[in-house]
Amino acid sequence: MKREISIKEIKGIRIGQAENTEAGTGCTVFLSEEGMAAGLDVRGGGPASRESELMDPLAAAQVIHGIVLAGGSAFGLNAADGVMEYLRERKIGFEVGPSLKVPLVCQSDLFDLTVGDSHVWPDKTMGYEACVNSERGGNYRDGNYGAGCGATVGKFAGMDFCMKSGIGSYALQIGELQVGAVVAVNALGDIYDWKTGQKIAGLLTEDKKAFRSTEDLMYASTKVVENKFTGNTTIGVILTNGKFHKASLCKIAGMAHDGYARSIRPVHTSADGDSIYAVSLGQISADQDLVGTLAAEVMSEAVIRAVENAESAYGFPGLRTGEKKNY
Repeated sequence: MKREISIKEIKGIRIGQAENTEAGTGCTVFLSEEGMAAGLDVRGGGPASRESELMDPLAAAQVIHGIVLAGGSAFGLNAADGVMEYLRERKIGFEVGPSLKVPLVCQSDLFDLTVGDSHVWPDKTMGYEACVNSERGGNYRDGNYGAGCGATVGKFAGMDFCMKSGIGSYALQIGELQVGAVVAVNALGDIYDWKTGQKIAGLLTEDKKAFRSTEDLMYASTKVVENKFTGNTTIGVILTNGKFHKASLCKIAGMAHDGYARSIRPVHTSADGDSIYAVSLGQISADQDLVGTLAAEVMSEAVIRAVENAESAYGFPGLRTGEKKNY
């Protein structure tokens, strides 16, 4: 029988977060000193990423040492430099010589430049700080933290009618098998409770007292929209103690996108960079399709946690601070 657990109960990985609250941006890092097998599936049309080719099953590296989720769009990709510096100092990485190890760090970013200060984004210093914060149990929290600091949802009609979102997590255990998700939700579309079909966050009416349907607004005209307010992208990580290689993890990441599709509408648009990593952290024998199905479920729930724990900020209403009653 499955039961809910904390994302922190999944061993073999450290999670740390850092953010610049005033600027409205941040990063979340996932570190594995021993190295973790990892896969990636990108469905959105506008990703900002670094070292994503390492996830290709044909690439030589079988493990990576870090994943970074961050804001700042392409500007924020050098947050991984701080993660690499942190790992290099601790002699963690792929051995390329008698005294040289190269840390393998992948990164995906969301677009939050229209939320706070558009001239500030995650950098090497912030990436390093998040690594330090991963020590002694880490500082992971759902809500306006890390990569979720500047996240928003429901932006098809522009930033004036969107809502605050954040980062969220959810995990399940069946027997010894654990599967969890962490996701920073920064979608163009609206957010739904996948179990009831009820909309819980997204595009607001002009008086900001009720919801509008992004899909209905899109259907109102077949005119080509050249710029769909490209401040989007939902990025996440699936964590499991199941034993899998890269090819299987790429498939599990792909199945986890079903969690996006159940909870975010529309999703995987040309204005989103929707990406999901999947990592193996243990030696538990498990069926790939079972884990993929669980991955979709925990991802859907993590999306809900991300918006439910988001506090109002930067002029955008968030559910955690009570605005939910207005809708």
